[in-house]
Amino acid sequence: MKHILSIFLASLLAACAVPTPTPGPASGEGATGPKKLIVFGAYATAVEEPWVGVIHVALNKAKEAGEIEYTYTDDIGYTGDMERVLREVAEKSKPDIIFGDAFGNEEAVRRVARDYPEIAFVFGSGGGPAEPNFSVFDNWIHEPAYLSGMLAGGLTKSNIIGVVGGYPVPEVNRIVNAFTAGVWSVNPNAEVKTTFINSWFDPASAKEAALAQIEAGADVLFAERFGVIEAAAERGLYVFGSMSDQSALAPDYVVSGPVWHMEPTVNYIIGQVRAKTYTAQDLKDFSMVVKGGASLAPINTKVKGGIPSDLVEKVKAKENEIKQGLFRVDINEAQPPASAKLNR
Repeated sequence: MKHILSIFLASLLAACAVPTPTPGPASGEGATGPKKLIVFGAYATAVEEPWVGVIHVALNKAKEAGEIEYTYTDDIGYTGDMERVLREVAEKSKPDIIFGDAFGNEEAVRRVARDYPEIAFVFGSGGGPAEPNFSVFDNWIHEPAYLSGMLAGGLTKSNIIGVVGGYPVPEVNRIVNAFTAGVWSVNPNAEVKTTFINSWFDPASAKEAALAQIEAGADVLFAERFGVIEAAAERGLYVFGSMSDQSALAPDYVVSGPVWHMEPTVNYIIGQVRAKTYTAQDLKDFSMVVKGGASLAPINTKVKGGIPSDLVEKVKAKENEIKQGLFRVDINEAQPPASAKLNR
């Protein structure tokens, strides 16, 4: 498992060195142009966790482009430390923007934001924005999840597909439900089994759940959580990653997967703050395919067992329909059942 984690982190951060605090101009013009905005990242889980990793990578890219100074604290947890960390940073560093993940720390994060209206708080959240300075985003990757489901439905031979998710919350449910809808669009006879491990980052539990689904007949897996790919590779099965292109973890078995891109959101917020036009917003659209915030990872036609060319063509045609606004993937945030078959 440590080997898999190291490969994943290397691929996720290939172009982004882990940041350390660096001094920079606090105000006025720098030597080569406008001052860099000061940005802080506050993450409940470790940056190795794919959801947080996507935000971390986007902010590192902005740092490398010379747009921002970026430091962060990760693995803060859900025991009250988030509020302490945010208040210390707001008082001492006085950042222009704080990015992070709220969810389990929702109330604490919003309390701090109210006390520092001069800072742009931009957090992953299942709730709405709050004036004047609290904006929200989420990983709206249900569209490429649907495309991944199409591939999975066309590849299964047992007609049983396994999904391992974190918590049955709306942002996870809509991904799983879209994936399932994609499966049924090409294979109405398929059964989709879903297991929630009730953790955002527990690779061992995710692997165990995946192995149980394999024992129950699943021959294709969707790794909504990290740890499933290792199980699939050990058993020689097709598997789909999530959040980022995870093909490097098991090149012989990872087919594709929904990918989240935070760069459109990050770049938009940087521009708003720099122009002094920032307001509290729901940034949902910036995580959609049409804005470049989501995509299907490259289809790995070199996986063991291969992928039928007609299936690839069908998926690419549907992807183009989504990009052109001709096909809309339904947003269904109801909790998926443990076992689902298409009602016909």
